[in-house]
Amino acid sequence: MCDEKTTNDINEHLRNSDALTRRQFGAVSIGAGLAMLLPRTANAQAVTEMDLDITTPDGVADCYFAHPSSGAHPGVLIWPDAFGLRPAFRQMGKRLAESGYSVLVVNQYYRSQRAPIVSTTNFAEERDTLMPLMGSLNPDTQTRDAMAFVSFLDDQPAVDQSRKIGTMGYCMGGPFTMRTAAALPDRIGAGASFHGGGLVTDQTDSPHLLVPKMKAHYLFAIAQNDDENQPEAKDVLRTVFAQAGLPAEIEVYAEAMHGWCPPDSTVYQEASAERAWSRLLALFESALA
Repeated sequence: MCDEKTTNDINEHLRNSDALTRRQFGAVSIGAGLAMLLPRTANAQAVTEMDLDITTPDGVADCYFAHPSSGAHPGVLIWPDAFGLRPAFRQMGKRLAESGYSVLVVNQYYRSQRAPIVSTTNFAEERDTLMPLMGSLNPDTQTRDAMAFVSFLDDQPAVDQSRKIGTMGYCMGGPFTMRTAAALPDRIGAGASFHGGGLVTDQTDSPHLLVPKMKAHYLFAIAQNDDENQPEAKDVLRTVFAQAGLPAEIEVYAEAMHGWCPPDSTVYQEASAERAWSRLLALFESALA
């Protein structure tokens, strides 16, 4: 999740950067003009998309599902960042579907509230709403949800069950991907974490300790300020994946701030986000066999 120091770093960046003005942020806030912010997918496939509800052991989760309009394709489970399911993540899910994947984007806060969760992507402004929601989730809820969502994907005609499933997460969603990969090692073939928080901790339930249970190939796209806050995390990840014999691409994205990938982020950086997206597509192409 976004800790206080990371949040302060983001807000300081906003005060001192010309990368995204407040006026520009208003133009790309939740629900406005997001389709124009993402480059068109080359050779995009026609896509069928829908909002739907999925029953889990803990309730009913509101989700977004997009897949190519014909055929069966590898499934992908997307865990959003702290701001939850919203138009930016629907757009990213649709974009991935245009590249040939059947994509489920979930509202991780469904136990407490249906999406949308907040009205902006400014963490300082939304802190009072988000902190209790983030605190309501734990490794057990994440694992139960992962199993329910992967089961949903495997029941869909648009998902090719002979192919592995991928999972990807942003910010607090990074650890969710690791718990998904560890809980379902025979189904999850690839995982990707973008500016993930809490991947390596000193707690007994730290996500990095789950790597020996995984079979997934991985991508870790790390924000520069996250690396500055915890420079040892990348080395720990490299070590545990090497010990497990699992491929892992682990890169610090220079000058990219925590949260830089979603197009509605206050620190969105298109060039770095596009490079990370291209690495995701390369991972899924090679690992979801």
